[in-house]
Amino acid sequence: MRSDLQPFADRREAGRELASRLDPYRGGRDVVVLGLPRGGVPVAYEIATALGAPLDVFLVRKLGVPGHAELAMGAIASGGVRVINDDVIAWYGLPRSAIDRVAAEEQEELARREREYRKGQAPLDLRARTVVLVDDGLATGSTMKAAVKAVKTLDPARVVVAVPVGASDTCRALAVEADEVVCAHTPEPFSAVGLWYRDFSQTTDDEVRDLLEKGRLIGSAR
Repeated sequence: MRSDLQPFADRREAGRELASRLDPYRGGRDVVVLGLPRGGVPVAYEIATALGAPLDVFLVRKLGVPGHAELAMGAIASGGVRVINDDVIAWYGLPRSAIDRVAAEEQEELARREREYRKGQAPLDLRARTVVLVDDGLATGSTMKAAVKAVKTLDPARVVVAVPVGASDTCRALAVEADEVVCAHTPEPFSAVGLWYRDFSQTTDDEVRDLLEKGRLIGSAR
């Protein structure tokens, strides 16, 4: 919990504070920083700057059960990764065709965002790299959990989850999935991520593109 119990000014301030918790990774030539769009990207940019590491986005789209869209039966992510929840699939008796149909719909949106954010730039190669996955906070952690599982299929050496603020139970649960979880603050009661920012306005696509462009310059300078 923050000692002064005050929220962050904005995501950029949160990123700078979180970066101080990741100092052991500073200057590591195998380190890459991935922000979950959109709100995780300003946080990730500050971390990438502090660590001297390249920055990229990692897009995740939930695959909702047909007729129960709020329930995740899996997720798709950057790099053509698909993660399936076999228990949910079995419980609902979902045929492969139903999964493929939902995945195709979500893939269109994921591809659109990839085009918007990367502007033709290829995703970073994560093989044998230390991957720092960043978001602006963790409530239920479902998106981050999917991201961790997806990144692991791309053969990284290590996956580190890093957030400025999160629910303590969620941070503990993610420690089972990732190699390391850095939740800078776990206030009680937690309630919602947005309560821990004075400015929690929506990050725009333009801001994401601008920060990624700057982040690529950080990586090329190494």
